[in-house]
Parts: sequence; C-alpha cells; structure tokens
Amino acid sequence: MPDISLTMIVVLCLAAAAAGWIDAVVGGGGLLLLPALLLGLPHVPAAHILGTNKAVAIVGTSGAAVTYLRKAPVKVGTAVRIGLAALAGSMTGAFFAAGISSDVLRPVIMVVLLAVAAFVLLRPSFGRAAAEPGPPVTRARTVTAIVLVGGGIGFYDGLFGPGTGTFLVLALTAVLHLDLVTASANAKIVNVCTNAGALAMFAYQGTVLWQLAALMALFNLAGAMAGARTALKKGSEFVRGVLLVVVFSLVAKLAFDQWT
Repeated sequence: MPDISLTMIVVLCLAAAAAGWIDAVVGGGGLLLLPALLLGLPHVPAAHILGTNKAVAIVGTSGAAVTYLRKAPVKVGTAVRIGLAALAGSMTGAFFAAGISSDVLRPVIMVVLLAVAAFVLLRPSFGRAAAEPGPPVTRARTVTAIVLVGGGIGFYDGLFGPGTGTFLVLALTAVLHLDLVTASANAKIVNVCTNAGALAMFAYQGTVLWQLAALMALFNLAGAMAGARTALKKGSEFVRGVLLVVVFSLVAKLAFDQWT
C-alpha cells in the first residue's frame, strides 16, 4: 500500500461512509468515492483506484442488499436473474473498455441523465406504486428487464461506470413498475453482481489496494446500511428527491470531466 497520511485515511473513510449512504438510497455512490480516491491518491495508477473502489463498493452494496432483503418486498428470483445477466454484461463491458474512449461516452450519458431528470420532474407520480400501479409484470417484461436492465446496464458498468446504481433504480422502476424504494432494494442485488464481475477482473490483474479497501469498506458498509434504513423509513418521495440531486450532480461531474 502506498504511503498515505493519517488525515487522508480519515478523509477517505468518511467519503466511503457518505458514498455508501448515497448508493444505498438511490445509487451513484461512486460519484463521491471515485473522485475522493483520485484526489486523495494522486500518484496511484488509475487501475488501482478503480480496483480499490470496487472492493470498497461491493461491501457496502452487499450490506444494503441484506438490509433491504430483511425489510423490503424484494423480488429475489427476478433480481438474481437480472444480476447474473449484469455480471456477464459487466465483464463483457470491461473487456471492451480498453478500446473505447470515455470522452466519446460522456456527452451521451449527460444527455440521457438530463432526459431522466426532466422525466422525473415532469412525472411526480413516477415511482409511487399507489399512485401509478401500472399493468401487471408479464413474462415479456421480466425478460426485457433481464436482457436490457441486467445485460445492458451491466455492460455499461464494465465499460464506463458512473451512475450505474441510479440507472438500475430508474430502469427497474420503469420496466417492472416498482416504487422507488422497492426498485432501490432490487437494484442492490443487481449492483452486487456488477461489482463482483468488475472486482474479479481487477483482482486477477492485481490492481486492488486491499489494506486500504478493507478499512474503507467498513465505513462504506456502515453508511450503506444506514442509507437503506433511511430509504425504507422515509419512502419513495424522499428517494425521489435524493435521485434528482444525484442525477444533477452526476451531470455536473461528467461535464467537468469532459471540458476540463
């Protein structure tokens, strides 16, 4: 592990806790955790930053998933099938990542995120099961969720990454007609699988700072479990508000990366 000051370790652990909370509520914790690692470890290669980030994130995501499983109506069978597709998708995306410039993808993702934000703002009932129950979830919709949500977003996670958890929440809400809290719960199971696929590759390549990751993971886990309990207590309206904040923050971060 590189030489890191005690102050920087504390800062990184606090960032990990905050990222875990955000990720558990609505996804997008990497928006905070990745920049914190990049700024805190400026001389560490990018591959080690990404690998360490995944090692931290998978612990918090798993903790949030367990919390949701105990208290939220998680569709375990469907979530696991989507998760397996996401696992395959993330590994495939990581395989192709070396040949594609992220500069090409950032403008596309910004446009998509802005469209998502406009949709959520213009449709206040989106993600409220009582207000918008939607049609029954058919086998075709389940297959669509597995292929597009699992495989597609999993591929994106391996290829590029930012906002994967947020995209999962939105896609599960739209395709399976879940409320935002239930979508967050199911998204955690899928996100565990995408993180596992990426982490397996980083571990194989030896690009994980395991000691730092283990310490940060404890704080990330605490934040994630607190975030899951907050989402369950506050409900869909609270999740919707956090979702909009995360989406606009992600757009700002991508814009900053694109034009600086």
